[in-house]
Amino acid sequence: MKKLAIVGYGRMGKLLDRLAPDHDFEVCSRIDPVLGTSLQDASLADADVCIEFSTPTVAWNNISQLIQLQKPVVCGTTGWLDHLPELHALAASQSLSVVYGSNFSVGMNLFFEIVSHTATLMSTQAQYDAYGLELHHNRKKDSPSGTARKLSDIILSRGTKTTAQFDRLNRQPLPEEFHFASVRAGDIPGTHLIGFDSVADSIELKHTARNREGFALGALLAASWLLSHPGIHEFSSIFKDLHR
Repeated sequence: MKKLAIVGYGRMGKLLDRLAPDHDFEVCSRIDPVLGTSLQDASLADADVCIEFSTPTVAWNNISQLIQLQKPVVCGTTGWLDHLPELHALAASQSLSVVYGSNFSVGMNLFFEIVSHTATLMSTQAQYDAYGLELHHNRKKDSPSGTARKLSDIILSRGTKTTAQFDRLNRQPLPEEFHFASVRAGDIPGTHLIGFDSVADSIELKHTARNREGFALGALLAASWLLSHPGIHEFSSIFKDLHR
């Protein structure tokens, strides 16, 4: 079996631990301060690949250290992508293997494709105004989420909107602005909605995550794929390859 290190042992880390054997992985290392382990732990040396699900504040530090240890990394943490130029700079000087993404859910990546196709169709219909809404539990640390940003990028690349607006508006939105609102409360499951509204009717596309298993499955698929595909990859760009 392939040897897997789990970096970050919260709810996602524990779920990965439980599902790993079903995907031909043996968990050889569990890295988390709560467990008293760090990236200097001897168990990490045996890992063929690492999956990182931590927090935005420590994700880049974890990734850069794992690269220095020459470990392939699948990073499911969001909120660190301002460090992407540094990641590509590292790639210019050494070989590395990294998969990152705004969302590793298999269903959400299908949703990205659905939104992309729909936005292309709707771009021919000027009477429809596009908007976005996301809801998450109150423990979510980034707002807007990486998924919201990814969906916004899709809309901007396919339609007539040119700017994403995530902040509160104390004015009328401009026609070229794509307004994407975020709500954080209680135990709301991750929910993302893209809508197209006109005077005559409204069309809505919606994805709701019932649990974390879809994210874990995507991360495990990516970890297996990465072992034979060095380089830097964004998960949604390799998604079709994973399912051929």
